[in-house]
Amino acid sequence: MSEAGRIISPEAVSDDEALDRAIRPRRLADYVGQPAVREQMEIFIHAARGREEALDHVLIFGPPGLGKTTLAHILAQEMG
Repeated sequence: MSEAGRIISPEAVSDDEALDRAIRPRRLADYVGQPAVREQMEIFIHAARGREEALDHVLIFGPPGLGKTTLAHILAQEMG
């Protein structure tokens, strides 16, 4: 089957990234699920803000689809 005849494609559509950004939570308060992770991140962010310093190294790991990228974006947004 030729590429032109395919119904789906592994290539990203130009609207995909914009849609992902639009539905992704921007604040920790909007992050749903994983309450233990959320609590820890709230503590880290609060402590860094209290010290008026950048958030120290954070390692987020796990299998695909758990929200690691979303959490990284939220941390960046929360820390400014």
